[in-house]
Amino acid sequence: MTPEQYVQEKAAASGSSFYYAFLFLPPPRRAAITAFYAFCREVDDVVDEVTDPGVARTKLAWWQMEVGKAFTGEPTHPVMKALMPHAAAFNIRQDQLLSVVRGCEMDLEQTRYLDYAGLQKYCHLVAGVVGEVSAGIFGQTAPATTDYAHKLGQAFQLTNIIRDVGEDAMRGRIYLPVNELQQFDVKAHEVLQRKHSDRFVALMRFQAQRAHTLYDEALALLPPQDRRAQKPGLMMASIYRTLLREIEDEDFKVLDQRISLTPVRKLWLAWKVQALGRM
Repeated sequence: MTPEQYVQEKAAASGSSFYYAFLFLPPPRRAAITAFYAFCREVDDVVDEVTDPGVARTKLAWWQMEVGKAFTGEPTHPVMKALMPHAAAFNIRQDQLLSVVRGCEMDLEQTRYLDYAGLQKYCHLVAGVVGEVSAGIFGQTAPATTDYAHKLGQAFQLTNIIRDVGEDAMRGRIYLPVNELQQFDVKAHEVLQRKHSDRFVALMRFQAQRAHTLYDEALALLPPQDRRAQKPGLMMASIYRTLLREIEDEDFKVLDQRISLTPVRKLWLAWKVQALGRM
């Protein structure tokens, strides 16, 4: 299997909304974003799939070394072999990839965030930086597009957090800020035991509104001259925001089930943005 085949299979197997947006890109950009996405998946899978924190830390340390070796011309992992030919063309930097690894390390260091400011730092690393790299691959020309990409990435991450509350609880993690749990009188043990309540729904509506605000702010920041190039990000925004609205319509029953969109619906939403320019 070639490195290119490896990253293609990694991206397709994830079933992620991101994959559907990649389909509409020209081949060089599609190859670059597929390799970058596969890198993000590999690093994230270390935290999600390795049960021993010590082993996970060792694996993440290996990825840090692998990134360093790749940027000196000696990649060994198929993902880095597929990604590095595109690094110069799309200005993918070593510090950006290391930030993604650092964000995943945070999952091993803390399972709670005292407030939204602390959560934002985590979202910046695991989602804001990812948005920044993606915007460059898609074809950024205006500096202000970076701000748009960071904010949109954070909106995606908040949507993920809302969707995954139940799954994260099973791993002993709560990404909802502690002071907001207290504000809505939701106890941490209720979340960990996945107890649905009116108080929990009120808390989640508060989280969803914050995510909607981030989507609106991000779209307002996108410079008109980059709107066409950034269509893949807009496709993802359409898919993710539709998912968020679906979760709202289901009254935030995220503690004991994973609410998702079908592949056909994701493809339809992506095509609508590509062909009609509508979200």
